[in-house]
Amino acid sequence: MIVTIDGPAGAGKSSAARRLARRLGFRFLDTGAMYRAVTLAGHRAGVDWDQPEQLAAVAASLVLDLSDSHISMNGEDVTAAIRTLEITTLTQHAADNQAVRRLLTDQQRAFASGQDVVTEGRDQATVVFPQAECKIFLTAGEEERAKRRFLDLQARGEEVDLAEVLRKQRLRDKGDTERAYGGLAKASDSIEFLTDGLSPEEVVDRLAEIVQGVRAHSGMTAK
Repeated sequence: MIVTIDGPAGAGKSSAARRLARRLGFRFLDTGAMYRAVTLAGHRAGVDWDQPEQLAAVAASLVLDLSDSHISMNGEDVTAAIRTLEITTLTQHAADNQAVRRLLTDQQRAFASGQDVVTEGRDQATVVFPQAECKIFLTAGEEERAKRRFLDLQARGEEVDLAEVLRKQRLRDKGDTERAYGGLAKASDSIEFLTDGLSPEEVVDRLAEIVQGVRAHSGMTAK
């Protein structure tokens, strides 16, 4: 079974999807981490962001390995390095790169082949796994999302300003929705879930209810 969780930046997709996967006993696919890792590699290589073929070449040379809570790049654990505000801001270059998207889409499908998977991103239900049995569009209010991102960055030791986080989030939202290929969009058969005012545990409880409801409706049984 494939469960897709799409939604805008700061909606809490990664943490919710990871916790849901643990509860269900599924594998977790953090596609955002993959784009961030490509961005980090491009940043380290000093690519010209206006020359997309340079980043595509870097992406093609990477070996990415994802586990429940970590991602390694060519054997290096980059779980923390990909979460800085700088890399977050630059990730649009990887997300806008069609060659990178095609490469990572193939890798994501290979990861999920024959597996029970919870996957999160922007285009999981619309592009990568349009055949997914359960599709969820996870969202929250703009200020709520910015506050969550701000607190997360602070917890990681970064000195950030909430207004700046909100400004950059708006830019990301604009880029995500206007992207010609793999842009943020709610699939017609996705279930929208607004998480404002809910604790992380309440969010996962509701997500688990949605998955179980889909299972019951389709006649699927839990493993």
